Amino acid sequence: MHPFSGITAVEVLWTLSFAALLVLLVVLLGRERYRRFKLFTIGIVLLAFRLLVSKLLFGKMPPIKFYEIFIPVTLLATLVNFGVVVEMARRAFVGLSRRAWLVGTVVLLAVGAGVLAEWGPWPAWKTISAATTLALLGLLQMASQKIELLNNVLTVELGILVLLFGRRFTAGWRSHTQAIVIGLSTSSLAQLLRDGIWELIAKKAVAHTQAEYNHFIAIRENLAKANEVVFLLVIVWWIATLWIDEPGTPATTEAALPAVPEEPVPIGEPAPEIAKPESE
Repeated sequence: MHPFSGITAVEVLWTLSFAALLVLLVVLLGRERYRRFKLFTIGIVLLAFRLLVSKLLFGKMPPIKFYEIFIPVTLLATLVNFGVVVEMARRAFVGLSRRAWLVGTVVLLAVGAGVLAEWGPWPAWKTISAATTLALLGLLQMASQKIELLNNVLTVELGILVLLFGRRFTAGWRSHTQAIVIGLSTSSLAQLLRDGIWELIAKKAVAHTQAEYNHFIAIRENLAKANEVVFLLVIVWWIATLWIDEPGTPATTEAALPAVPEEPVPIGEPAPEIAKPESE
């Protein structure tokens, strides 16, 4: 038997993603990018922690106990990600007038609220108000999903604005801000496409046999894997772009070093005296 025959694609993707996140954290800390992108760094830490929790605890403890840990952590991560969108917008459009900020924020939130209202089901009030642990976990999970959807829409909108107008402000080509926003918007767009495609399939699909049901489940799993591959590529993109200094960043080069005399005076020998002019 091949030594790796028991390893599934899900395990390979998990391992590569977790390792890539650790490398990204090394870059953020080692290159001191965290000083400018604090919330983004915190978001990466929480994402790595979620992956580790899901790997170590899922299936190894009662489901209700697992979700009591995992769902609050996921909700905290989505709230931090909302702060990341704000952080990236502030970094990308330094110098924008207050009126432009207000108008842009209202427009972006209006679009996000419209998508949030129309996309996906909302639970009944009786389900939300039920005073049980399962109801509370369901409410927290719904809040996490809705905030994540809003984050994805806002991130895609921010990515479009950065690509169109970022060069006029502080998110020009090869800037770290633009690199992060491009990665975030790519990942968000992939998640929106995954959820949208599956929602269309789920509305029209009717499984008459077990084989048809298994086929639909396989489609859902393949969509999830494709989304994970996209995010893995995004992490690699962040590692490469954040490791490289931005254009115009001061660096220690030969030109920046102090000038060295062409013929230095040997150590221990007196310096040559300057000849005095002869008196008339």
